[in-house]
Amino acid sequence: MVSETVQVSCVTNGGTKSNESFKRKHLGSDEHASASRHDSSDAKGDIGTSDRDMAANINEDTQKKVRLPKELTFQDMYNNQDAFDDDDEDDSDWEPVQKHIEILKWFCTNCTMVNLDDVFLCDICGEHKESGILRHGFYASPFSPEVELIQVESEATGSEKEIWSEASASNCSTAVGFDERMLLHSEVEIKSHPHPERPDRLRAIAASLSAAGIFPGKCCPIPAREITLEELQMVHSSEHIEVVELTRQMFSSYFTPDTYANEHSAHAARLAAGLCADLASAIFSGRVRNGFALVRPPGHHAGVTQAMGFCLHNNAAVAALAAQAAGAKKVLIVDWDVHHGNGTQEIFDQNKSVGTKGAEGYCVNIPWSRGGVGDNDYIFAFQHVVLPIASKFAPDFTIISAGFDAARGDPLGCCDVTPAGYTQMTHMLSTLSGGKLLVVLEGGYNLRSISSSATAVIKVLLGGSCECELENIVPSKAGLLTVLEVLKIQMKYWPNLSSSFEKLQLQRAMYSVEKKHKQVKRRRVFEPPLWWRWGRKQLLFHILTGHFHLK
Repeated sequence: MVSETVQVSCVTNGGTKSNESFKRKHLGSDEHASASRHDSSDAKGDIGTSDRDMAANINEDTQKKVRLPKELTFQDMYNNQDAFDDDDEDDSDWEPVQKHIEILKWFCTNCTMVNLDDVFLCDICGEHKESGILRHGFYASPFSPEVELIQVESEATGSEKEIWSEASASNCSTAVGFDERMLLHSEVEIKSHPHPERPDRLRAIAASLSAAGIFPGKCCPIPAREITLEELQMVHSSEHIEVVELTRQMFSSYFTPDTYANEHSAHAARLAAGLCADLASAIFSGRVRNGFALVRPPGHHAGVTQAMGFCLHNNAAVAALAAQAAGAKKVLIVDWDVHHGNGTQEIFDQNKSVGTKGAEGYCVNIPWSRGGVGDNDYIFAFQHVVLPIASKFAPDFTIISAGFDAARGDPLGCCDVTPAGYTQMTHMLSTLSGGKLLVVLEGGYNLRSISSSATAVIKVLLGGSCECELENIVPSKAGLLTVLEVLKIQMKYWPNLSSSFEKLQLQRAMYSVEKKHKQVKRRRVFEPPLWWRWGRKQLLFHILTGHFHLK
């Protein structure tokens, strides 16, 4: 919770009152001066003016003034202009009285939105202004101060407990890459609103994992190191690397208006990339079964030559090439961030191991046509596009660019994916590559959403079960149309998609029939008598039954 004071200058109501107080101040000084002069003249025996004489003169001057009626017309004012002259006072230097009104506001720790100080719950996400989410993760109550907690389920039940105990006892465990030095990367310049990509993102996830007994606990850490120059040059141009390194000498800098850096950013970015590279090597070599890179700054927008979209170095691309260096021949990268992973696509369009010519169909985008996309649309796309292509591709290693900005409540993504949805998608991808799976944190800016979603994903990596019934997934109409458009393009490169495309075409036709049926049903609120069809009301009959439409 951050407080800020705004100063507002205003003119007080009733300028006359303020003017009078101003005049009294000067009149008081004039009276004092007159009295001083009077005393001085008496002492010297000079001719002076007594108070009585001064009063007489004032009365005489006042009598010379024209007595005006209480209600004046413009003609009266014009004829008696002298009555309005005020030679005694010169208020040409008068200024309005300024008052400083303090408007207190606070920024929500969870979603960064601004709120007035007199409210305790965020108007946008409902988080308490003194939330304990940074200490206890999403287990902290959103509606109460940090002393109140939701019951922490740090102990698994049933089969999950057995699976986790077996995982921790064997070499095929889950590794987590994290280093507190990445928290030093932050925006230095104080602006009107906190930057969404902030150190609290990692703090909230780490607090949630700790409260659940997952990390430290069931997951093993790996030591952090800075990525080497040679490793970075396999992904980025030398010019890009040099520009990022120059920020070590700057207190504050910007690559783009929304992509900041401070003196610690280059170090944090190299640590993040180094952790991803080492996790990929450890997973592919079999030292660990899978892993989660709890890193920042994110990377999937960083291209070959530039940093952008909060990203400095492309962590997923670094991890993919590290897996190839460890022996992987086919690497699959699935980016479920709500924003397009343009940097990753650019890097591998220009990479010799993938290339553009002869590799059509190896970069598949699923562009949602609307906001608010939820679990069903995502899982439906995974069922009919992602998994069929991935299974045919048969990767040796799988990387998830895990942006959680499609999660419910995210201020930038504005979508509706729940932790259960992320659980299902992770479970589906864990069936590939013999389970060799690396999850790399990308976006996500609602602390409660990203911490609960990341915890759900890591539980899957630890062997947690998934209870979602895939047979009952029904997409939205917009989601169905998007998947059909993607299938129509990708069938040229992946013939195994043809059968799915034909089935979904039938489903689309059913949507159309159902829509027409609903329209007809709405029009038939009133059923006209059958004999209207042949009588004088036959036109009205055809309109009401939907056989005739008025334009």
